[in-house]
Amino acid sequence: MKIGILETGAPPDGVRERFGDYPSMFRRLLGEEAYAWRTYDVSAGELPATADAQQGYIVTGSSAGVYDPLPWIAPLKDFLRAAKGQTPLVGICFGHQVMAEAFGGKVTKSHKGWGVGLQRYDLADRRPWTDEVRTISVPGSHQDQVVELPPGAEVLAGSDFCPYGLLDYGPARAMSLQLHPEFEPDYARALIEARRGTRYTDEQADRAILSYEQPDDRARVGAWIARFLAS
Repeated sequence: MKIGILETGAPPDGVRERFGDYPSMFRRLLGEEAYAWRTYDVSAGELPATADAQQGYIVTGSSAGVYDPLPWIAPLKDFLRAAKGQTPLVGICFGHQVMAEAFGGKVTKSHKGWGVGLQRYDLADRRPWTDEVRTISVPGSHQDQVVELPPGAEVLAGSDFCPYGLLDYGPARAMSLQLHPEFEPDYARALIEARRGTRYTDEQADRAILSYEQPDDRARVGAWIARFLAS
């Protein structure tokens, strides 16, 4: 199966050299040999020529906001609208947000501040590509949130902090997640340290790092994504 990764951002310098870029993280999560991978550098203006260029797409995270005046965001939204219903689409963090905006929702910088560290979501519903679990714990790193649902989107999971955390678009063949199953705990810790004192206070950073002493559901959610892509 041919999977395109729509790369919309990169880890900070110094961290990327140790852990790789976002596409490599998804390849490790889902399996280097499981798919024929192709990366598109969306932030540099690269997009697939047509939706059927690949058999599924993953939109990565980014330090950008969907409301930022960047020249590549509008073309990405146009591509997602064109691909909607044509091929499986998976959005992660920024990908979750830009997909929601492209399909008619709204994203803002949340007054709740940063969600960082291992985040727990309660499952409100399930799909054939999920399973019977009632909660998931997955790395998170975001301040922006989806605050208005797009038409046709259904909430599968979330928390008090982030109510619209996992969305399913049904016949539109799209799903998206605010959290980061591709973040290995060591990378998540390194990212927090890189942002300590700038984006996060020491107290926030310490609490977030401590959260990674707990087990996570990265592999479980990775399996959900794999089943969704095959659906």
